[in-house]
Amino acid sequence: MPTLPLQAPELAPPAPRGAMCTDCGLSRMALAPRCGTACQFTVPDFPAREAAAHGRSGGDAHFGPHLAMHRAAMVPPKPGAQWTGITTALAARLLETGTVTAVLTLAPAPDDPFRGVPVIVTDPADMAQVRGMRMGFSPLLALLEPAIDAGHGRIALVGIPCQVHALRAIEAELGLERLYVIGTPCSDNTTIDRFHDFLGRLTDRPGDVTYLEFRADYRVEMRFRDGGVRLIPFLKLPLADLPPDFFPMTCRTCTDYTNRLADITVGYMAGDGDQWVIVRNARGAEMLGALGDDIAIRPLTTRGKRAGAVTGFAANVERAAGGLPLRRMPGWARPIVAWLQPRIGPRGMEFARARLEMKAIETILHLRRAMPGRMKHIVPAHVWALAAPYGLTPRPGETQATSTSDQIKTP
Repeated sequence: MPTLPLQAPELAPPAPRGAMCTDCGLSRMALAPRCGTACQFTVPDFPAREAAAHGRSGGDAHFGPHLAMHRAAMVPPKPGAQWTGITTALAARLLETGTVTAVLTLAPAPDDPFRGVPVIVTDPADMAQVRGMRMGFSPLLALLEPAIDAGHGRIALVGIPCQVHALRAIEAELGLERLYVIGTPCSDNTTIDRFHDFLGRLTDRPGDVTYLEFRADYRVEMRFRDGGVRLIPFLKLPLADLPPDFFPMTCRTCTDYTNRLADITVGYMAGDGDQWVIVRNARGAEMLGALGDDIAIRPLTTRGKRAGAVTGFAANVERAAGGLPLRRMPGWARPIVAWLQPRIGPRGMEFARARLEMKAIETILHLRRAMPGRMKHIVPAHVWALAAPYGLTPRPGETQATSTSDQIKTP
């Protein structure tokens, strides 16, 4: 893969990292002392951060504050995009119109298309080179200082939730004229080495894989350098064979799967085959509107029932969090259930709600096992609201004295 003609400034070395650090980049900045109050995994304050970013807080426990949600697709889809290219199109349009002069995002490393390298993009044409999925932690926020030093006062950032939470915490201290935040929902991240180990469990050609995506039709799609495509049902993935620490504790206890603090979130969970766009505030609406007829917008769909799937997931996570082996489905049943899942399982909005409730349950159970003393600081009201229908409610000492649960709604 050729070296990208993008600005990738040399960053400060990482600070000593604790078990709950995702190396968002803040610890490499002059503002590093703010880590203790800015990090999502220390003392997150979603109500205050949401109010500052969106002018309101609380609302929908599943999806956070928003003005609108859509199914969407670029017309035509952008070549090389993970889905259709909405995320990079939003950023490119900001550069094209002069609304911002720099976009901070991740590019593929020259030697590995899945490893992210933080870059500053100033030419809208270069956004095509940063399409696709990146794995592993990347110190994206560390680019803020060199971008500002280079004279960029109007900046857009494409980031995951833990990066965006820290960004919102220090936003007022950056002195920017304007900031646009394009968020992607979190995924169960891991190190780049562990990710390649996972690819090796799926195919005997891991070095030829150029694309991997968990789709809303309960299948994983893999693409290869020779143009080949392989679809693997979720139930046939070797997830139960992964080592217990395959996913970092941060990713097993994420409380912001949908990037609640971004101006606009672009993902797939509720897209039912398309992309899924959550417009959270006026700045997000401005970005989406700027795409005009280049993007097709459709109403969201919903079907199926999530309760059974979430309940089964909760039982398995409880076993895993307690050190017990996962319950495996008999081999003869897997093809049957894999055939049934996309036909009768939750889809669209119901699929998204199921996934978010699973993440809430996973967060609570893993923190109770590994870090019970930190639960009252880390678990926000919206996570408790999502887990409550499944019998997971706060025990004494697991919440702060005051609660914002009256602001949270669960449809």
